[in-house]
Amino acid sequence: MHHLSLLLPLFALQWPTTRASHLRVLKRNPFPFDPGFPIQQVVDAALNISTHSWEFGTACEALLELYNPELSVFGDSPFEAAATIAPSPSNLPPALAYAAEKIVIGTGPDSLSDGNGSLGDPASLGVGAVLLGKLEGYESFGAAATAQCEYVTQEAPRAWNGAISHRVGYVQLWADFIYMVPPFLAYYAVDTRNITLLREAVYQCQAYRDILHYNITATDQNFDGLWEHIILGPVENDPGLWSTGNSWAAAGMTRVLATLMNAPAFPDNDDTAQEIANWRQEAIEMLMGLIKEIVDGAIGAGPAAYDGKLIRNYYNNPDIFGETSGSSLMAATVYRLAVLNPDEFGIDKYIQWAEGIRTVLGSSFVDADGTTLEHVDRNNGTVRPAVNPLGWADVNPWMTGSPEGQSFVVLLYASWRDCIYAGRCSAWTV
Repeated sequence: MHHLSLLLPLFALQWPTTRASHLRVLKRNPFPFDPGFPIQQVVDAALNISTHSWEFGTACEALLELYNPELSVFGDSPFEAAATIAPSPSNLPPALAYAAEKIVIGTGPDSLSDGNGSLGDPASLGVGAVLLGKLEGYESFGAAATAQCEYVTQEAPRAWNGAISHRVGYVQLWADFIYMVPPFLAYYAVDTRNITLLREAVYQCQAYRDILHYNITATDQNFDGLWEHIILGPVENDPGLWSTGNSWAAAGMTRVLATLMNAPAFPDNDDTAQEIANWRQEAIEMLMGLIKEIVDGAIGAGPAAYDGKLIRNYYNNPDIFGETSGSSLMAATVYRLAVLNPDEFGIDKYIQWAEGIRTVLGSSFVDADGTTLEHVDRNNGTVRPAVNPLGWADVNPWMTGSPEGQSFVVLLYASWRDCIYAGRCSAWTV
């Protein structure tokens, strides 16, 4: 199970989607609703300040969900829609134009970008590379996606339970990995009909949960379900319950979940079809459970874990600031879940929690100097206070814009908009 070949075809994936076709027709205006803050400026800032591989990958996913939701795994038929991408460079969807600009094709763990020692971060560009590779003149991107996938699954170091390391040089697990690697592996698996790889993508979520899941004690039961940030390895260990780390994990597993749910129907005349169908249902239920653990842990962490409506940078540090990055990505995840599984997540407990974060982004706060500031600067779209994007343990709020944090707010907007289209959320039109 832990060193799987990439050669087995995906013989049967026979589940149709059951959701309403709320994304079937792309809305010409990607900003039909007013979230209470200047979302276009947030998008612009995200693109202007991103400089690292995972920031490029996160921005690429945000652009895909924002401008071309039918191509994202949250669309009704994303793999069918991928076959209709216009081949002209001038007509590339914004996410793919961005990916084509930012991907630097290399080798091994850096096949899609320089990961600076990270195995997981370059893989965040994988979905964009797969989509680009379908177009004439962009085939090299598809080949690079294949090389990235093969290195991750066949060459990367692994933990004792088969969890793929986030780092190249030694075994170390980061919660961040779950947003970078499993969604790419799952997408690539469905695109290439590779059931073995699809199982691997799902298994990585379980394997990471088994190691990073926080072991509560009698005095901190409020944190049940949350994950530690970084475990194993010789340096940078962080057993804290980092807000953004938990959001990375929940959001990444939600992308894998959507990939499973929205994969196309396949012929059912193979002997393995029923077994695959049974596994698929079990995998969906398992992922739902893992995601719910984290989301319920976030919502139920108790008042001390919050600064107003914002989650503190560490759930288990009541003396640190509330931040917009992890809070926004967790809210985006809840909006997605409300559409994917409305019976479970489309209720006030979850929707109103996410709405609380969205609405606070449209409000003001008083900083440490006593100055009143907008959470989203209406002049330049800077979202604040964020966590230091390169120093998660920094006790000082980051006020000048976090690249990933900006993209998280874009993801929040896109998921809220799509939740409205699905009839699970409400808003006023612009």
